[in-house]
Amino acid sequence: MPAITGTLIVALVLVAMAIIFAIKSIKVVPQQTAWIVERLGKFHAVLNPGLNFIIPFIDQVAYKHSLKEIPLDTPSQVCITRDNTQLSVDGVLFFQVTDPKRASYGTSNYIIAITQLAQTTLRSVIGKMELDKTFEERDAINNSVVASIDEAALNWGVKVLRYEIKDLTPPNVILQAMQQQITAEREKRAVIAESEGKKQEQINIAIGEKEAAIARSEGEKQAEINKAQGQAAATVAIAEAMAQAITHIAKASEQEGGMTAVNLQVAEKYVEAFSALAKTNNTLIVPSNLGDLSSMIASTMQIVKAQKTQ
Repeated sequence: MPAITGTLIVALVLVAMAIIFAIKSIKVVPQQTAWIVERLGKFHAVLNPGLNFIIPFIDQVAYKHSLKEIPLDTPSQVCITRDNTQLSVDGVLFFQVTDPKRASYGTSNYIIAITQLAQTTLRSVIGKMELDKTFEERDAINNSVVASIDEAALNWGVKVLRYEIKDLTPPNVILQAMQQQITAEREKRAVIAESEGKKQEQINIAIGEKEAAIARSEGEKQAEINKAQGQAAATVAIAEAMAQAITHIAKASEQEGGMTAVNLQVAEKYVEAFSALAKTNNTLIVPSNLGDLSSMIASTMQIVKAQKTQ
């Protein structure tokens, strides 16, 4: 009975050891993860995602690395620009482990190494720029930091993907000066815009007055032309009417009693002329010799006869 009990205990111990050995020898590596295995303290293999087997108590998982993209905040630091202005700068760095073996043995702590290199590179890049350029060329700063870190990080098994500046904070005195400069620039643009508006307004007014003056002159010119044409037409009409009247008088004088009618009409016109002249003065005007009336009629008739004989 004691022999059976001892054998059972040994069997149970062996089973337990087998179970522990099996558990220790099976390693399940998650996706996007790499494990470094050391055999007797020396690098042996890299365990890829999935089911892996190792020798318990001889092989040991020394390092575990995530192969995902990792964001890393870089601490805020004071940088001095080319024009001796202090800037408080902080950012975020994105990197990824590409070589688990180098990440394990290339540096004691690749995160600290990347952080320190990012800070020193950032100070160097900003030190080459003036204050205004640091705000305008953030992309150039980011690219410079990535290029410098990525070159050094190859020996650490790390790939630096990008670097982004989160804040660029100058001292309060500089902030106030920048605000005053921005305000002055906006006021300047407002004054320029207002002056340009007034200038355009004056130009528009001048152009409008010019066009109006041209239109008025064209209208006055056309009016004068129309008036002259009307006067010329009226003169021609009057002349034609007078010519027709004279022609009718000449024809009428050839008929029986025509000369008598002409003498009578001339005498009436003579009397009307003296009557009109008398009305324009306070003194009544009378011909000194009433016989002049008959002589004037006789002279007129001589002219009519001369026209007839021609």
